[in-house]
Parts: sequence; C-alpha cells; structure tokens
Amino acid sequence: MRRVWRVADVRAAEAGLMAALPPGTLMQRAAAGLARRCALLLGGRGGVYGARVLLLVGSGDNGGDALFAGAHLARRGAAVTALLLTPGRAHAEGLAALRAAGGRVADRPPEVVDLVLDGIVGIGGTGGLRETAEQLAASLTGQRGRDGTPATVVAVDVPSGVAVDTGHVPLTDAGRPRAVRADVTVAFGALKPALVVGPAAELAGEVELVDIGLTPWLRGTPALQVIERADVADWWPALGASSEKYSRGVVGVVGVATGSATYPGAAVLSVAGALAGPTGLVRYAGGAKGEVLHQHPSVIATGRVADAGRVQAWVCGSGLGTGEESAAELRAVLAAPVPVVLDADALTLLVDGKLADRLRGRDAPIVVTPHDREFARLCGEMPGEDRVAAALRLAAWMNAVVLLKGDRTVIGTPDGRAYVNPTGTPALATGGTGDVLAGLLGSLLAAGLAPERAAAAAAYLHGLAGREAARGGPVTAPDVAAALRPVLARLG
Repeated sequence: MRRVWRVADVRAAEAGLMAALPPGTLMQRAAAGLARRCALLLGGRGGVYGARVLLLVGSGDNGGDALFAGAHLARRGAAVTALLLTPGRAHAEGLAALRAAGGRVADRPPEVVDLVLDGIVGIGGTGGLRETAEQLAASLTGQRGRDGTPATVVAVDVPSGVAVDTGHVPLTDAGRPRAVRADVTVAFGALKPALVVGPAAELAGEVELVDIGLTPWLRGTPALQVIERADVADWWPALGASSEKYSRGVVGVVGVATGSATYPGAAVLSVAGALAGPTGLVRYAGGAKGEVLHQHPSVIATGRVADAGRVQAWVCGSGLGTGEESAAELRAVLAAPVPVVLDADALTLLVDGKLADRLRGRDAPIVVTPHDREFARLCGEMPGEDRVAAALRLAAWMNAVVLLKGDRTVIGTPDGRAYVNPTGTPALATGGTGDVLAGLLGSLLAAGLAPERAAAAAAYLHGLAGREAARGGPVTAPDVAAALRPVLARLG
C-alpha cells in the first residue's frame, strides 16, 4: 500500500531533511523532478524546444519550485513566461534563475500556451483560492497550445486551493471549484490526502510522486493508505491440493423470509457477487429462492436463517425489507458468531429497529457498507468535508469496519486505520451495484480475510469491474457482476 501523510507530518519531515542538507537542495530536487515530468508531457506536444510554458507563481515555496522548473525548461529552449500573483513576494532565487535562463515575467497570460505550471499555493494554503486567483484558474480551460488543443495543466505538489488534509474543495457562489483543475499533479516526497480522497482527487488528475529523500523522515501514523493491486493479490486465498468447498469457506446471503417480492433482483445480484469471490459454497436464506436458483443453480437455498446451515460469514441487507420479520432475520444473523456484512435495509433496521447497540458488544467482526445517505441515517449527519474522519468516527462508535461508498471509497477501522480505494468510477452509481459489492465482500470474509482487508479488496475489485463494464457503454449491476470474473482472472 502507498502511505498518505498529513501536512503536519510532511512539514516535520521536510524540516528534518533540510537540516541535514545544504540550503536549497530540497527545492532543487523538487524542481528537477517537476521539470522532467513537464518535459515528458511537452514531448507529446511537439517537444520542449519552442514550447510555450506559463508559470502561475504564488509567494510560497510552490512558486519557487515552479520558477526553478521553468528555468530548467527555458534552458532547453522553451519560451517560459511567469505570471506573478504577488510580484513583491515571489521567490527571489527562483525568479533570478528563471530570468538568467531566458524566461520572462508578464502581467497577463500569453495567447498561446502549451503547458501551465500551477505554483500558486501549496500545502500551506487554506480556504480555497482568492477571487483573482480563482478567476485565473477558471480561465485555464481557454488556453490553447501551438496545435490548437487545450493547454496541459500541471499542479506543483497539490492543485492550488484544495484542502490538503481532507480533500475538500471549496466552491464559488456559481458552483465552480475555488481550486485549480490539473491534468497532472507532481507530488514531492509524499502523497497528501487531497491527492487520493474527496473531490480534490479528481482535480489532481494523474498523480506522479517524485522522490526527494523524504521517506526516512516521515514518522508516526499515516493519514490513510491507498490500496494497490499487489496488496489484493497477496491477500487472495490460495487453492491447494486438499482444498474443497467447505475449507474454502461458506458464505450466507439473507433475504426477507416472507417474500423478497419487492426486490428479488437484489438477492440475485448479491449472490452473484458472492459466487465471484473465493469461497466454495453460497447459501441463500429468504423468499427469493426461486429467482436465485433460476440464476444460480449451485446455491443452496432455504427460507430462513435458522434453516440455512453453517456458514463462515453472513451478508445481510440486500432486498431484506424493513418489517418485523426482516428485523428478526437480522437479529438471527447478529447472534451468529461469524463475520457479518450489513448493507442496505440492514442499515435502516439498525436505526429504526434500535439494533445498533448490539454491534458494539459483538465479538465477531462486522463490516457496514453505507453510502452517504445511509451514513446520515446512522450518524444523524452527512459525512461532510472530511470523509476519512467521518468513516473513522462511525467505525469507532459501531465497533465495526466502515466501507463508506463513493467515487473514492473510504474504509475505516475501529482502531483508527483508514484506507482509500483508487479504482472507483462514477459508472458504479447505478442501482444494484452495491448488492454485488456486498456479496463479494461476504465471500472474502468467509474465506478468512481480516475485515479491513476484505473490505479493501472488495472495493478495489468492484471498482475494476465497474471500469471493465463501462467499456461496453452504460453500466448495469448485472454487467458489473459479470465483469468480476475477468477482473479476478487477471488478478492471478
């Protein structure tokens, strides 16, 4: 996993490293890495020589990074123009280096721009861009290069204006982000939360991390960790010569005992997600037996939890309903000494049926999978600006792993660890995809994965399946369930 660090931790690490280096070394390392990435981008636009580069320069170190990187590019023949947002406070050494390399300072952007370097504010910025800078950032969409295509925007360390520790993006009265929208962000030394979570992650574009020697100086606990393919592959249960269906794990999927007539498809989709996972057997308990068996004849189906037989994990909530009989089935699931996934209607019953207190005293693991509105029903408020903190608060209160669904799904644990999934896609914002996710998650729990790993792996694979399904056009939940199989085949 890639670790993500808060501003205070990055600042402390930078201070320790700078004390061990000659003055200015850290900025030179950052600028060299930034210039290299810009040169690669310009290589796809006709080359560095003769390229038109615009530097947006603020008063802090990010402005200095941009100026020194601009000097590198100017020495390679680029026409580099610096627009100083606070002329009297620009980084003096960086400005002198740019001028010495043939760069110039202007009070307005040139008409033709191939690449824009955003060095307005860095990790010390708060509250979004001020009005003049915001209008300048908004105007970047109108910049065109020599070939007539939009200018490539590169953010220095973070897109200017985002809330670095939370990923929140302030908006103008017109609803525009008070921040720069970058195509590429070149981060120095460490990933920051705004690059991987919240609406700021979208503004960051493609993120490249430049090694400036900071890693040995980063101490303490990271803000969160980013799930990677190698992690999921390492966690995936391996089959052996002695493996059989029961040793691989048995997962149970629960529907309402008297019907599931309103949403029988939810049960079918949840079972499909479970079947795609690593377990050897799926049991279904509920009133959608006919629909489930028609679609999935390998499933063992019964009417109630009490009749289902032994399982290693339960998935409860998809198509469950919210009546008394549904609440009784949920209570039966919570009484079982095995891991449980609670989704959809089960979350509603936790609130309306006043069952949440049963979770805190439970020994076996619990994973809850709310989207934002379900989170609000559980907590009384929406997740707000800091989704990581929100997931961790709910996890601690419920004594459960929380999988807070979204474009960048966040997983929080009761002991304060947090993970973010990078594979999310808006294509998954359609009915039934959460049922597939819940089933897959239950299968991973039944196979023996720790709850936080099961949640992280399920979110990662579910996101890849959503992307796979989106290649064929508009996505439906059955498309996502079907796409899980080729995704898992590539995992091995």
